[in-house]
Amino acid sequence: MDYRNTAVSETQGKLGTIRIANEVVSTIAGLAATEIPGIVGMSGGLPGGIAEILGRKNLSKGVKVEVGEKEARIDLYVITEYGVRIPDVAGEVQSNVKRTVEDMTGLAVLEVNVHVQGVAFPKEEKKGD
Repeated sequence: MDYRNTAVSETQGKLGTIRIANEVVSTIAGLAATEIPGIVGMSGGLPGGIAEILGRKNLSKGVKVEVGEKEARIDLYVITEYGVRIPDVAGEVQSNVKRTVEDMTGLAVLEVNVHVQGVAFPKEEKKGD
């Protein structure tokens, strides 16, 4: 896949051109993914199998996009919550990301690939004596 960081969707109208940057599509996709119950956060997808949970400021870091003039392909790197059924959660992520990106940008989303990079375990509560 070719991942470019240049301006992407370009629409020519009577008043001029509208351009949507890759970073915008990445941020929309990251937010849409984290709305789904069972997704703990986006992953930095670091080499060596180390998954790092990224905060809200870095949602686009766990997303790779390939955008043409009228279509997009999206790869999401996520961390799921322990105990969820991963195929079900991933399917919900795909549907929500596709719908949200298409509604907000007007681009046709051809693919939403979900890469589960890790599982987050619940934090144990400290018990008092």
